[in-house]
Amino acid sequence: MTSQKTQNLKIAVVGDVHDQWEVEDGIALKHLGVDLVLFVGDFGNESVEVVRAIASLAIPKAVVMGNHDAWYTATEWGRKKCPYDRTKEDWVQAQLDLLGSTQVGYGKLDFPDWNLTVVGGRPFSWGGPEWKFADICRERYGVNSLEESAEKIFQAVKSAACDNIIFVGHNGPSGLGDRPEDPCGKDWHPIGGDFGDPDLAEAISLCLTTGKTIPLVTFGHMHRTLRHTKQVMRKAVFKSPEGIIYLNAATVPRIVEKQGVKLRNFSLVTLAENVVTQASLVWVGEDFQIVSQEIFYQRSPSVVPTL
Repeated sequence: MTSQKTQNLKIAVVGDVHDQWEVEDGIALKHLGVDLVLFVGDFGNESVEVVRAIASLAIPKAVVMGNHDAWYTATEWGRKKCPYDRTKEDWVQAQLDLLGSTQVGYGKLDFPDWNLTVVGGRPFSWGGPEWKFADICRERYGVNSLEESAEKIFQAVKSAACDNIIFVGHNGPSGLGDRPEDPCGKDWHPIGGDFGDPDLAEAISLCLTTGKTIPLVTFGHMHRTLRHTKQVMRKAVFKSPEGIIYLNAATVPRIVEKQGVKLRNFSLVTLAENVVTQASLVWVGEDFQIVSQEIFYQRSPSVVPTL
């Protein structure tokens, strides 16, 4: 018998957290009535306690790690600023241990009740067309190049138990546009250029050859507020010719205070029969009610031909 969950699914995507996670966020997700929560990383600069709180969230979830989650480990300049003794502690591993199987970077998590597998992109990605700041992938995952990275993501696809694949990356894939306001467009000097992850794009392309369905690819990293202008915001959604919805969930800061009231944002995606019907950004107030909603994508109702 097909479960009700298979028919309709409400997904929350939590964009770059950057240390903005409170007990109230978990309560808000319960009030929103979501079935699944996807976290795109950047919890803070190796913020173990933030990750500990998120790991304890009692809602089905999948997580991928961002560049800030290896801030003091992945680069030489970061290691010089490291606030702890790296010979005695490993805050990156502490985060991974807390998250366990919910951390899907270079892996996957099956949700058979929904016939859905969440596949993670490259963990700790900084974005862009070059294999940069990626020593951590070699050290922890044995991955040495973008080509090997694409293959490792695709291996997770091939091991998926379900027919429908949602990809979660910290950064989005290349191929979504090269204007600074595009979902992964470069918004710092020199302005413009596609700063998406080519390995994630290749893995998605390979996935399409397997006959599996991809309703959603979601990510963060490239903040919606652009660095070079306040006139426009980054585009949050791109719909591919194949019908895949690409959603950038990085509305930062994700908690703001207006007139003494705290508001927290979540991206919400509704799936019906594993097709995205709506994607939006909501702000939740102190009473856990939605105070505003920005609809990024709404599926047009099917037109039934008249006889």
